[in-house]
Amino acid sequence: MDGYNEKRLDDDAFGAKGSIVSAFDAFPKSKPQYVTRTSDGGKWTVAMMVFSILFVWAEASRWWNGYESHNFAVEKGISHQMQVNLDIVVKMQCADLHVNVQDAAGDLILAANKLQKDRTRWAEWVDGEGVHKLGRDAHGRVNTGAGWKNLVHDDGFGEEHVHDIVRLGKKKAKWAKTPRVKGRADSCRLYGSLDLNKVQGDFHITARGHGYMDMGEQTHLDHNSFNFSHIISELSYGPFYPSLVNPLDRTVNTAETNFHKFQYMLSLVPTEYTHGSHKITTNQYAVTEQSKAVRDRSVPGIFFKYDIEPITLAVREHRDSFLRFLIRIINVVSGVLVAGHWGFTLSDWVKDVIGRKRRSGGGTGFIGTKDGYDE
Repeated sequence: MDGYNEKRLDDDAFGAKGSIVSAFDAFPKSKPQYVTRTSDGGKWTVAMMVFSILFVWAEASRWWNGYESHNFAVEKGISHQMQVNLDIVVKMQCADLHVNVQDAAGDLILAANKLQKDRTRWAEWVDGEGVHKLGRDAHGRVNTGAGWKNLVHDDGFGEEHVHDIVRLGKKKAKWAKTPRVKGRADSCRLYGSLDLNKVQGDFHITARGHGYMDMGEQTHLDHNSFNFSHIISELSYGPFYPSLVNPLDRTVNTAETNFHKFQYMLSLVPTEYTHGSHKITTNQYAVTEQSKAVRDRSVPGIFFKYDIEPITLAVREHRDSFLRFLIRIINVVSGVLVAGHWGFTLSDWVKDVIGRKRRSGGGTGFIGTKDGYDE
């Protein structure tokens, strides 16, 4: 009995000590000498750390990129003017081309006088990077026909993050320079911006002496000189944003005969991109193209027919508050820890069950069978 006090169990290793509040402790603890570290526990810990890092990185990326909302509404604002930006190369001489706009208000605009004309060579443009047929990319694959160039993020199908769109929209717009002509110029580059009435209209590129006639014009172009093969580098409505890629940008269309008519039907939708306090306004459009050879009594050329939809598309980028972001991070890490704990407990239990079966199977126990006892 005297040795009992010396060898009795250490009461400090068991039970809760301290104030009454400590009795409600939901986080039981053991002293370090009663904790055993195992290789299985180390593996599960490493796995939980890896998954935690991956999930936290995914949540941080999602929070940083934000999310977008798309809302359609009836256009409330009233505007009378609309800017049109055009950059097109036609395989004809500049002096043989006429550019005119006829809108639903009855106004006829001789746009050729407001656009810049540069002599150039067809070969300088047709083999350019990204030049493709409408609906196909430069490799012949189906093209979704919308989007922005040179962005950090690209989700595919022409959909990019609004903050990139707004950022690039702040850059000063400049028209690219026409390459220096080497050899005989066989084409004409027409480029520039026009201010038109914001109503339905038709944009025509025809040959001299055909289509709309200029005042005092007496002669018309010889039919053998017709070639309305063209490359559209830019066709947009609204403020000029070079980074904005529209469905007709970088498209090429070739004429099979001298009398060939290209028709493009465009449906414009006013669009607003908003990121924080910054906003840019532009117009997206869908296009349908028809091209065919026509008789010599018809007017060949390139015709853009545009119509403006009475709706507005508002694309806004949102980002959760930093507090909500922290709460999501805590939830993710907590979920990984709980799942890892259950996984470790279950695997340890399965390992223990298998070990017991192996120890109990086969062999003779302490109480065996005595030879010759039945005799």
